Amino acid sequence: MTLNEGLRVKLAADLTLTGSLTAAGDAVAGLLALASGTEGTVERVDVHRPQSGEDVREYERLKSLLDSFGHQMPEGSRKQLQEKVAALEPAWTAFQEQQPHVTVRVRLDNGFVLDGTDEELATSA
Repeated sequence: MTLNEGLRVKLAADLTLTGSLTAAGDAVAGLLALASGTEGTVERVDVHRPQSGEDVREYERLKSLLDSFGHQMPEGSRKQLQEKVAALEPAWTAFQEQQPHVTVRVRLDNGFVLDGTDEELATSA
């Protein structure tokens, strides 16, 4: 499901948050439990694209060079470039198959805000 800002959503599963903080020198621990079905509104959607590695950047550079100037290159140079591109193609294919990671900021109706939450945790209300 694609989430957009302003969309009404509900939690798809029970959510338990734990943590601690120090206030005025005292340590405080807490637990917050939110039931599935708790509703709220999407305030922000963040798409985190996978980072391309050295092999992917090199593939893009060499492939562009081959596509733009390969027809003008001497046969030996073109063949060598084609071999380098072919050797880097598995890294390029693996990078293309990676899906972006999407997180959302949801303001729940009870006043709590969930930020950086995986999109799978929210379903349309």
